[in-house]
Order: sequence, then structure tokens, then C-alpha cells
Amino acid sequence: MSLPLPPRFAYFDGKLQSQNTSTSSFQSINPATAEPLADIHTTTHAAINSAIASAQKAFPAWSATPPIERARILQKAAALLRARNDELAKIETLDTGKAYSETSTVDVVTGADVLEYFANLVGGGGLNGETAQLRPNAWVYTTKNALGVCAGIGAWNYPIQIALWKSAPCLAAGNTMVYKPSEFTPLHSTLLAEIYTEAGVPPGVFNVVHGGGDVGAYLTSHPTIAKVSFTGQVSTGQKVAGSAAGNMKYVTMELGGKSACIILPDADIDQAVDGAMMANFFSTGQVCTNGTRVFIPSSMKSAFEQKLVEKVNTTIRAGDLFDPNTNFGPLVSKPHHEKVLSYIRHGIEQDKATLLCGGVSSPSFSPTTTTTPPPAYKNGYWVSPTVFTNCTDSMRIVRDEIFGPVLSILTYDTIDEAVTRANATPLGLAAGVFTRDLNLAHTVVARLEAGITWINTWGESPAEMSVGGWKMSGVGVENGRKGIEAWVRNKSTLVEMAGEVPTVFAKL
Repeated sequence: MSLPLPPRFAYFDGKLQSQNTSTSSFQSINPATAEPLADIHTTTHAAINSAIASAQKAFPAWSATPPIERARILQKAAALLRARNDELAKIETLDTGKAYSETSTVDVVTGADVLEYFANLVGGGGLNGETAQLRPNAWVYTTKNALGVCAGIGAWNYPIQIALWKSAPCLAAGNTMVYKPSEFTPLHSTLLAEIYTEAGVPPGVFNVVHGGGDVGAYLTSHPTIAKVSFTGQVSTGQKVAGSAAGNMKYVTMELGGKSACIILPDADIDQAVDGAMMANFFSTGQVCTNGTRVFIPSSMKSAFEQKLVEKVNTTIRAGDLFDPNTNFGPLVSKPHHEKVLSYIRHGIEQDKATLLCGGVSSPSFSPTTTTTPPPAYKNGYWVSPTVFTNCTDSMRIVRDEIFGPVLSILTYDTIDEAVTRANATPLGLAAGVFTRDLNLAHTVVARLEAGITWINTWGESPAEMSVGGWKMSGVGVENGRKGIEAWVRNKSTLVEMAGEVPTVFAKL
């Protein structure tokens, strides 16, 4: 594809809008080279109102469409996503800096899986209500009703996947959506809207607006919006949730984490190291569920560290992002690059943690990749996979969510100690354990204060798995059967069939 890419405008009424929806623009930047990719036109408040009006106009007919018919349309959209996987994955790689080996096998694929899952769920009666017999002549039934016009606020690390995590259950349940992608990774949004339209989603059902926090704030506070689904950092999520709650809107919040990866004493060391690497360096560490606090038994420290450094040096390959052997890319943006580097410097200079590998220098491009990275890569937002050891719970690099490839090793002496320390955080998104003893694994996982947990693996979140954070890490869940419940409201109806209205005055 030729660069730069075409400009992006708002999308509503089933079509791409033009210049009259914007008075300013910003650029999407290729993180690998720091070069512009496309001009993104910020949606004006008047155009946001138009997008919301389009969604509101479409809602009555879409919500009244039989679930099986909505399912057929969304299944076609899932098929189109899979057919265009490579094209969309290339856009995601340019926009996010993630290696094509990842975006082509994870980002679009898992998003399409979620869309298909919710289409099948509602098409198979997943929105049916319940009935209860109260007495011979009276019964109660419930129905699940769509909410209305919903707002989806996307994140920059998994753009198209998160857009689908939000829009799939929203549309399947009969709602309409106005979606704002992250201003750092917005390129997917128009393409997704066009795919929905091609699949038969009526005009106004899925709409896109562009911009930064001011656009998001205007959208989520709009009186027509019935629900806000947000993915992002805790501080922003608190503001969004506060605004929504003040207006009695429904919310789903998927926020940050500082998750604990606990290696139990009997764990296979190779499996444990592989798990710790997956929990820290996949997507260059830019995953909210990353297990950045790695707890290992004191007796395992030396062997674990030796094996970990060896594998970091031999299996992580930075390079041309479209080379099939590359599995490690840059950070997503200049501000984020500066933030991650500041944490690494703090770990070295203020926390006084021991640096095992990595640091503030850029990674060396791997000689095992088959192509040479373009010269412009020297200007990109690259950072080396970094491992700190001799860490303590009070260190800033251990307490704060860094959202980069920075792993902190902490040692423990007893399992009770490890669990207590793992839970000593205001966040509770994810956690996991590695062990040969599955009975022990279940016991430990049951004590961990996190909404997403893994045993002997890390990171996979299939469509069937409901995911959501505890404590400050979020409100509600996405995906799984519980995920559809976040996009409907319940109506209960009591039916009296005896022909009389019961009353306390009947015997007076």
C-alpha cells in the first residue's frame, strides 16, 4: 500500500463524511519510523450531534429486527473481516507498531471470533428471558431490551480487536453505537465501519467520530447516550465513569492493571520463564493484563534469572515489522516512549533495582530476521526488553502500571506471603500461577484478587471467556455469555390470569 494513507473523516449515515465535519486535523504516526501515516480530521461537536442523531434514528428499526436476522448480518461482517485479514493486519502494524506476525494472527482474528460468537449467541436465543409461576393463575416473565444509542471509546493497543469487543455485543443486542477510536491508532475505524455497511448493517447503526479527550468527553456526556463502554487507563476511566454515573448511564470500564505472575516452587522452570516472557514482552509489553510483577521462590532466583536472560537474548527479535521472523516492535507513540523510558531510568537511578538486561538503549535488530529494517527505523519509538531484579514492593516500577516491556522480579519464601503481596495493590485486573500441582493452582488462584486469572498460561482471552477487572481495574465484563448482559436492560412483567385484581380491600 502507498503512503501516506487517505485522510480519515467521521463516518455516519452509512457513509464516510467529508471536510464539513471537521475544522482541524492531526496525524497518525508510524511508531516504527516516527513518520506520518494519514491526516485524521477531528470531528466537530455539531458533527458528533449528527452522528448521534443518525444512531438514534436507526435504533427503532435495528432493535426491532429479529435477532436471527441481526445475527446473519453480523456473521457476514465476521466473514468479511476474515477475508480481509491481511489487509487489516497491515494497517494495524503501521498504526500500532506491532509486528505483522502478531497482527495477522491475533488482532483481526480474535475480533472476528467475538463478532461471530455474539452473532451466534443472539441468533440462538441468547437474549431470551425467564418465566416463573407464582401461583396457578399468576406468573412472571422477563424480557431483555436494547439500551439505545451507546458510546464506545477504544484503546490504542488492540484497536480493531477492542472496537469489535465493544461493537459486536452492542449491535447483536439491538443497540446502535457511536465509536471513537484512540487518537493514536485510529486507522482501523473507518475500515470496520465500511465492512459493517457492506455486510448489511443499516446506516446509523455503527458510526465513527475522531479526536482526543475533548471529543470523548462530549460524546460520553451527551444526553442521548444510554451507555458508555471505555477501555483505557484508570485515571481517564474514573472521569468517564463519574460523568456517566451522574447521568445514570450504563457503563463498562476495562482499565489498567499491575498483575502478579506467581511461579510456585514446583513449577517447571522453562515453562515458568516462557510464561513470564509472554506476560511481559508480547505486544512490546503494551497489554493491560501483563504480569509485570513476577514472584519467584527465593531458592529459584538464580536459575530463573539465568534462563530468563538467555531466552530474552535469543528469542525476542526486533526488526522489520513485516518480516515473518520479527516478534517485537516499537512503543506506540512518542509520549508513551518517553513515559516508559522515564520509568526505566527511575528503576535504575531512584529505585536502585538491579538491571539484568535492557535499559534505556534501543534494541539491536535481530540478525535472524530475513530483511533489513528501513533506515527510518532509527527514528522510531523503540525500547529494549528490560528485566529488573532485587525488586521490592515499594519501588515505583513495581507499584505503577508502566505499560511497556519492563519485568520486575520479586522473591518470596512462602506461598501465603506471595499471595498477600500479590493482592497488595489497588488494581485487580489479572493474575496467574505456574505449577505442576493443579490442586494447589486452583487454591492459589481462588485467593487472588483479580477478575482474569490463568493457570500455566498467560494472556489468552477467547470470545467465550468473560473478562473484567476487580477493584480499580474496572466495572463489568466483556465477552462470554455475561458480556451480552452489559448491553441490555431487564423488564419484568407480572401476569394475573384469574380475572380479578388482588387487593387488601377485597374482604372489607
